[in-house]
Amino acid sequence: MNYATIKKFDIANGLGVRVSLFVSGCTHHCKNCFNAVAWDFSYGKPFTEETERELLEALAHPMIEGLSLLGGEPMELENQNGLISFLRKVKQLFPNKTIWCYTGYTLETDLLQGRAHNQVTNEFLSYIDVLVDGKFEEELKDITLKFRGSSNQRIIDLKETLKNNQIILVNLD
Repeated sequence: MNYATIKKFDIANGLGVRVSLFVSGCTHHCKNCFNAVAWDFSYGKPFTEETERELLEALAHPMIEGLSLLGGEPMELENQNGLISFLRKVKQLFPNKTIWCYTGYTLETDLLQGRAHNQVTNEFLSYIDVLVDGKFEEELKDITLKFRGSSNQRIIDLKETLKNNQIILVNLD
């Protein structure tokens, strides 16, 4: 797996100050994607143990609220496989820090079952606190929305959603 960018003090991709990892590879190819350069799975640098150490050191800073995963597409099958052991470490070392994941896939039709579901998906989802799901749709673009680009995208409280077996949205008010 490759990654495109790491932001160690990011305030745009989730609540609080976050460490953001932008993985490489995406098959959605949304019209006017903000990060089309990261569609290519070979773009950027290899995600190595050294990369993990760098991210874990950044997450250790007391000001950091948590980790945000973006892309590219973190939920592409090869990216799930590439990230799962890292997510285990993050939750083990920082159980009180939140993990946000941005995906063009839809929770019910693609992630819980369907084309973006594999042997690690359920475990992967168990580490995610907030899932921002749905493809970016240019026709529904709204720059007034918090933490998403188009009105079809949902900000899901994934822990509560999985516990209650129904979609629970995050209240940002």
